[in-house]
Amino acid sequence: MIIHHLIRHHLSHGADAGFYALQARDAIRWLREGGVRIGPGVNALDLGCGSGVLGLELQREGCDVLFADAHNWLPDARPQPVFRSIDIDRDDLGTLGTFDLVICSNVLEHLREPARLIGALGSLLRDGGHVYLSWTNWLSPWGGHDFSPFHYLGPRLGPRLFDRLHQRPRQLKPGENLFVTHIGRTLRQIRRHRGLKVRRMAPRYYTGFAWIMRLPLVREFLAWNAALLIGRDPAQDRAPGD
Repeated sequence: MIIHHLIRHHLSHGADAGFYALQARDAIRWLREGGVRIGPGVNALDLGCGSGVLGLELQREGCDVLFADAHNWLPDARPQPVFRSIDIDRDDLGTLGTFDLVICSNVLEHLREPARLIGALGSLLRDGGHVYLSWTNWLSPWGGHDFSPFHYLGPRLGPRLFDRLHQRPRQLKPGENLFVTHIGRTLRQIRRHRGLKVRRMAPRYYTGFAWIMRLPLVREFLAWNAALLIGRDPAQDRAPGD
């Protein structure tokens, strides 16, 4: 469980590079606990990479990483990151290739059509590959991001009241670059796709309380950030009788 380390670090240093590195290393720990191989010989995709914190940690572990996003916000690093520009909402993700591991961290809630991404996951995975999908679900305490907790008043009234009270600019705007997502709906979308299987799920920052994710409705409020480990099972790709 990392939540207490994150709180302590944030109180002392704010949301600096060390804060996000803590999250990345903990995500890798959780993946390894779930049986995901990470290291040399692993071909990984950091999809919607942003500044590439998680992908760069995978690179340090020896993975061969492709970074992909609409814009390149990657820092100078060694080895030099390999970047592909792609709009996840509109472009064909299949052009990126296939991978042993796909990382998609804190992206889903910023997509206008999250189901489109979920539908493309199988085409990005090699046999036996895995996806790490994490995002901030709408009803969690941080669901509104920079106007939380006003999001509990809804995606229209919440930001309007926040703006009136605080009178400072917001980076995230519902319906433009922030969208309502729910854990239950996302799980149902994944399970509709043959060959994809949710192998593990937990609240990202307190993975020891994974049981929360088995409680419909409760998980929507108590999972601050949802983390799913999704596997590709080629046997399920075949129709019955094949």
